Amino acid sequence: MSATYAPGLWPEPHASLRDGSWVFGREVVLAHLPGSPVSLQWLFKRNCSITPRQLGWFYASLCAVSLFIGTFFFLQGAPLVLLFTGLELLAVGLALLLFARHAGDREVLTLVGRSLQVEQCVGSKVDRTEFLADWLHVEPARGQGSLVQLRGRGQLVQVGRQLRPELRGAFAQELRRALRRLSSQPGTETDPNRSTP
Repeated sequence: MSATYAPGLWPEPHASLRDGSWVFGREVVLAHLPGSPVSLQWLFKRNCSITPRQLGWFYASLCAVSLFIGTFFFLQGAPLVLLFTGLELLAVGLALLLFARHAGDREVLTLVGRSLQVEQCVGSKVDRTEFLADWLHVEPARGQGSLVQLRGRGQLVQVGRQLRPELRGAFAQELRRALRRLSSQPGTETDPNRSTP
C-alpha cells in the first residue's frame, strides 16, 4: 500500500518560527529619540561577493595588465593583439557594468505602527508602497515556492525575489505571525472580511 502527500500552498513553518523568534526579520528603532517605537524590518538583498567599488578596482587592474601585454605585442609587430585586447576589455567592461548595476538590488519591508512599508530597489528604479497592516493579505503569487504577494486596498506587490524559493513560505509565515501579533494588541481595528492566515 502506498500513500501520497500533497503539500499545501506553503510548507510547514520552520521550527524556529514556532518558538517566537524572528528568522528573517529584526527589531529596529527607526528614530534615535527616547520613547521611539520598536519596528520590525525585513531586508532582502543580493548575495554579492564583491562590491561595485572593488569591481571597479579589479577592472582597472585587468585593463592595466591586458593593455601592457597588448602594447608589448604591438611593439613586436603584432598590432591585432592590441585590437583584440581592446575588444575584450570592452566586452568584459559591459558585463561588469550590468552586474554592478544590479549589485544593490534589495527589498526592505518595515512594519511601523499600523503600516507595512515596502521598498523595492531594482537597478536604478526604486518603488515604495505602504499598506495598512489591518487590511493586508499575505499569500503566494502562484503556488509553493513562488513570490510572496502582498495585497490590500487596491495595491498589489510581490516580494521575495532575493530569497531562495524554499524559504519564501517560511518568510510569509513569519510576516503573517507579525501581523497577527500586531492585530492582537489592544485597541486594534481589523478588517471583518480579512481571512486569518
